[in-house]
Amino acid sequence: QVQLVESGGGLVQAGGSLRLSCAASGLTFSTYAMGWFRQAPGKERLFVAAITWNGGSTHYADSVKGRFTISREGAKNTVYLQMNSLKPEDTAVYYCVTGPSIAMLNHWGQGTQVTVSS
Repeated sequence: QVQLVESGGGLVQAGGSLRLSCAASGLTFSTYAMGWFRQAPGKERLFVAAITWNGGSTHYADSVKGRFTISREGAKNTVYLQMNSLKPEDTAVYYCVTGPSIAMLNHWGQGTQVTVSS
């Protein structure tokens, strides 16, 4: 079955950087869209970024444009989220998600905690 395993979360000071990774298995990675969502305590889960199956198109939430970059590496079945200029409001559990298209992201990982201190 499809499995997504996130890593790379942690505690960082405001202005710092982190790179999240999501290793996928149980699917033909090169044919699936990938994305990241996040959920802060007491808040709903929100879209962060997504990338098409071939990496040809990326999409970002307005709140992270210019600071976050999503990418994928087919040889490792892995999608990344490079997060720069982090802010305290970026604190959340970050979830990796996959699906047959960006509009159909429906299989979730367990999440990784990102905490940004001020």
